Amino acid sequence: MKTTALRLLGLLILLLLGFCLLPARAQTVTVAPDGSGNYRTIQEAINSLPDAASKPRTVLIKNGTYREKVYIDGKANLVLKGQSEAGVVLTYPQARDMWLCSPEAKAGDWGVATLNLRRSPDITLENLSVVNSYGFDATGEVTIDCPTAPTGKKTVSKTGHQMALRALPGATRLIARHCTFRALGGDTVSPWDTEAGAYYFKDCTMEGGVDFYCPRGWAYAEDCRFICHSREAAIWHDGSGSRDSKTVLRHCTFSGDDDFKLGRFHREAQFYLIDCKFAKNMADADIYHAASGPGPKQWGRRVYYAGCHRTGGDYAWFGDNLASAEGAPQAKDITPVWTFGGRWNPLTGAVLQPGVPAAAPAPAGH
Repeated sequence: MKTTALRLLGLLILLLLGFCLLPARAQTVTVAPDGSGNYRTIQEAINSLPDAASKPRTVLIKNGTYREKVYIDGKANLVLKGQSEAGVVLTYPQARDMWLCSPEAKAGDWGVATLNLRRSPDITLENLSVVNSYGFDATGEVTIDCPTAPTGKKTVSKTGHQMALRALPGATRLIARHCTFRALGGDTVSPWDTEAGAYYFKDCTMEGGVDFYCPRGWAYAEDCRFICHSREAAIWHDGSGSRDSKTVLRHCTFSGDDDFKLGRFHREAQFYLIDCKFAKNMADADIYHAASGPGPKQWGRRVYYAGCHRTGGDYAWFGDNLASAEGAPQAKDITPVWTFGGRWNPLTGAVLQPGVPAAAPAPAGH
């Protein structure tokens, strides 16, 4: 009897050890507005997951319109995966000026966007649309009470800053695949970590006003569509945190309102546009230094093109000039791994060399 009990105890110990040695499974929760999932809102699903994990956790989002402002703060290894890009719509209408005049804005821009991220590395977005609909919904300018304004009032334009996606410091190694980001105003897609930001966009549609795609640090966008509702600039970059910082756009298309301009910069910047296509109605204007900005101080103007063409005929300013870039890279060498300086491969998720050069904190605005 004693021998049998010992054998059973030994078997139990072995079973427990076996369970402990099993690889950790990725946790998955489902969101559906009709109640058929684990949660009805995206925020509830995110909040249900532990902050840290060695393997990605997935929030599966069923088709539907989710009218909520979403925060991802202090999470890591998280995937937001929609059932379909057109079918999953996360939307919230708010102008940046309205947010900054509200009691919730004690932490500044944290919370200004429809989807807000900070202190959350390795976040992936797939097959969903993120919309700040304020400009599309508004009929014109409005004047609101604003305790922080000198007069106590603020006039809000329907084409002012309207963030759909905002990533603050710590939300690095962000991936977006097959996503749509829409607003009528500026700064639609604002991944802002000058020192350590690394962002990868694949097959995404981005729409907005001035500087509506405005990454800081390192960014790579391929096979993306840019739709501009401004005559000032579609794209923007802040590379002041490191001489190596850059924004690369490859196989992307640009369209928009008549005479839209391609891009501009206010601080140190480095642009690479490879095999991009421009609409016929784009202005004959190269990416330019905005007069209101401090401009390049150490590294000069760094705007490079290769294989770019415009419907109706090319402008001379986007002729091939990669040979003038530092190191004179070939177009074929400008890959995601090259862009991120060998530190990260977003195609495999491998962090090859953690960290980026240290730098002074970035200014808060453009």
